[in-house]
Amino acid sequence: MSTISNPTTSAGMSANLTLTVNGKSVQVAEREGESLLGVLRDQLGLISPKNGCEPQATCGCCTVLIDGQPRLSCATKPKTVVGKNILTAEGLTEKDREQIAACFVRAGGVQCGFCIPGFVMRSVSLLNENPDPSRDEIEHALRGNLCRCTGYTKIVDAVRLLADARQGKPIPEPDCTGRVGTRLDRYRGTEFVLGDFKYVDDIRIEGSRFAAMRFSDHPRATVRAIDPAPALAMPGVHRVITAADVPGERYVGLIVRDWPVLVAIGEETRCVGDVIAVVVADDQRTAREAAKRIHIDYDVLTPVTDPAKALEPDSPLVHPKGNLLSRSSIKRGDIDAAFANSAHVVEDVYETQRIEHMFLEPEACIAIPQPPDNGSGPRLKVLSQGQGVFDDRRQIAGVLGWEESRVYVELVSNGGAFGGKEDMSVQAQTALAAALCNVPVKCTLTREESFRLHPKRHPIRMHLKVGCDADGRLTGVRARMIGDKGAYASVGAKVLERAAGHSVGPYKIENVDVESLAVYTNNPPCGAMRGFGANQASFAVERCIDRLAKKVGLDGWDFRYRNILKQGDRFCTGQKLDKPFGLEQTMLAVKDAYKNAKYVGIACGIKNVGIGNGMPDEGKAVISVEAADRIVIRIGFTEMGQGLFTIAIQTACEETGLPPGIFRACTDTSADVNCGQTTASRGTVLAAMSVMQAARKLKAELDAVGSVDKLVGKSYRGEYACTYTTKLGADVPEPKTHLTYGFATQIVILNDEGGLEKVIAAHDVGRVMNPTLLEGQMEGSIHMGLGYALTEDFPTEGGVPTNTTIKSLRVLRAHQMPEVECIFVETADPETAYGTRGVGEIGLVPTAPAVAAALEAFDGIHRTKLPMSDSPAAQLMQKPSRPAPKK
Repeated sequence: MSTISNPTTSAGMSANLTLTVNGKSVQVAEREGESLLGVLRDQLGLISPKNGCEPQATCGCCTVLIDGQPRLSCATKPKTVVGKNILTAEGLTEKDREQIAACFVRAGGVQCGFCIPGFVMRSVSLLNENPDPSRDEIEHALRGNLCRCTGYTKIVDAVRLLADARQGKPIPEPDCTGRVGTRLDRYRGTEFVLGDFKYVDDIRIEGSRFAAMRFSDHPRATVRAIDPAPALAMPGVHRVITAADVPGERYVGLIVRDWPVLVAIGEETRCVGDVIAVVVADDQRTAREAAKRIHIDYDVLTPVTDPAKALEPDSPLVHPKGNLLSRSSIKRGDIDAAFANSAHVVEDVYETQRIEHMFLEPEACIAIPQPPDNGSGPRLKVLSQGQGVFDDRRQIAGVLGWEESRVYVELVSNGGAFGGKEDMSVQAQTALAAALCNVPVKCTLTREESFRLHPKRHPIRMHLKVGCDADGRLTGVRARMIGDKGAYASVGAKVLERAAGHSVGPYKIENVDVESLAVYTNNPPCGAMRGFGANQASFAVERCIDRLAKKVGLDGWDFRYRNILKQGDRFCTGQKLDKPFGLEQTMLAVKDAYKNAKYVGIACGIKNVGIGNGMPDEGKAVISVEAADRIVIRIGFTEMGQGLFTIAIQTACEETGLPPGIFRACTDTSADVNCGQTTASRGTVLAAMSVMQAARKLKAELDAVGSVDKLVGKSYRGEYACTYTTKLGADVPEPKTHLTYGFATQIVILNDEGGLEKVIAAHDVGRVMNPTLLEGQMEGSIHMGLGYALTEDFPTEGGVPTNTTIKSLRVLRAHQMPEVECIFVETADPETAYGTRGVGEIGLVPTAPAVAAALEAFDGIHRTKLPMSDSPAAQLMQKPSRPAPKK
């Protein structure tokens, strides 16, 4: 066995532990409070074990093998593993690494990738002990690891494929054409699987210092004084930054600039996620400890926590302009006459909960000062995991008081987002610290800090009244919605606007009266999250439809089939759906399964693709030929596990005929590809449109000159813009609120105990661009939708979150997932590239109401509030996991 000296411990640090890591004896320092995870990452530079929740020991991202057994390194003290063999993904044999990567990538068992090295190590341990496990045994073994992207199905597929490969069975060959419709491997998938890809927190910059935030202790309080002296007295602390140090604009926001990057003395805090000070220190541990020592003097005030009470005249103001952020309304037809002439009318109040995104990678940012360029003054390079690097650049430049050209932002593909990384998190504060200290600065949040800071899914209270005639034809919907915006605007006005626009679901209804309010409170901010208001609205209207179906004497399928939108009908917003779509086909696809199931629920869904509502939807791409074997595709959207870079490459392959291996994909601000946030299920549609145009230009020149090497140094630009949409409620003859839509029908089947047995999801996707990626997106969406329906919640008391651990969120684990069957209908949209529709959100829009309907079929209870944690399905999930015996 060889012995190596760790360079981190040789400079002024006594090495007093000898560990065996990946077959080598290494000398490390035993530092107070440092876990084995910290030793592996910070002292030894091994990045495959990821820090998703230290010290909570819940997510499994840090899993390593100790003497062959899986252990959570974030909860392991280094001295307890002296004399034992520690194995990380870096230490696997090259043959094993290649085999594992091939199986996970080919099976689609990787999306954002942050959690996958932990699954890999647990899978290695399982297969060493049980070479031929059943799916139940795999799910049982993986129950300690959490994934937010995949829904686990494809991870289990990957482990089963790996078991077969270890027994000599062939692994499916990869696609080599990269054409649209093929199962091209995920771009850089091998790096993600093996933990070699460097997320922001994995990146080490020479000479870096570390920043930590001091958050508000109270959701609503006046800051009277800030005393940094106790922090500055600590060795290794260089600076404490407060609002007084901000040279530019202190308030940021994607739509409304109401969110201070630092709360100033004399101002009120608005939530416990407010940042009051930033500490810059030599190391992360010191920075965090120093942040705790800053003394802040408050006048504590009673927080505003009820959105309905926040609208009362005597309510304290969360913001100076009032507590009502936005009002969205839709009125079509004569709703009173419709109800008067209806044979049946139902009315009820439905409530959905606040939800934490629970992406596995906590927020992180690195800012690196750059030398002046042509006398323009200092510059800054920012490594961001955000969903819109151009919005990051704009807001960072504003905070610094700089021109945007002096700030370069590069996307580092993130470990999940789901809307939660649209707003800036720590980018502005990190950039400010780097600019003021003139050194590289890194900031990474703990999981609890992440919970405090980023916006959540909006809880919405919905009062619905819905009518139908004697034959079961829907006659009218009246809806009144109040959404708890939380402390800051984020994109909340748009979320509640979208909830209003989707309040009648994918059904033909001529009489509509809808009002939707976004209301400020001192609760945690709410913003974008997968579904963006459509799933909240879907729960309410689908539940009303279930009640009407019973009154008419129809089952859920028959009632819906009589009312679904067809080409030429008008959506809730008034837009005539004049292009083909496959909602009817999705219903027919699940009909037999629905009719033959005992305990079954059904729901239909619609979700806009593109922001629309009067805002432009743009796609921009630049394809640069950098070498004969290297062509770079730059797009403005974020890769966050959904496979967007892979789709961009497939589009380029389709148009040029070139092999996928020649292409690279990235997102940064070096080229003008600003197209806004990666949101509204629009990434695939808009990126494909713009890449297609750029690739066609490349192809034309390639055909003219004959070889790629003759095009080195040339770039080709593609742009697409949908600019014709109209604002919600616009007084125009033919409103067009969105570019296109996704459509779906889902059924949920329960077993005889009331537990989840199977979900069948039929979706009109327009065109299947990559079956593996599409299946993974749908399975992951349904996983999130089932948690939304049954278990997940993020409650607060007095504005303070009460769920501060991952475990308390009750995100579903592998053994808790039912079978998921995906059926894809391809009704092409004639306006988009290859007819594709966005699918990132529609997958969970119908899920919760379908679960609720299945539960009602089982126990007769009409549930009106999420999560349905009192239900048999939720209660059965709490039973201990035991693998089923092999047949």
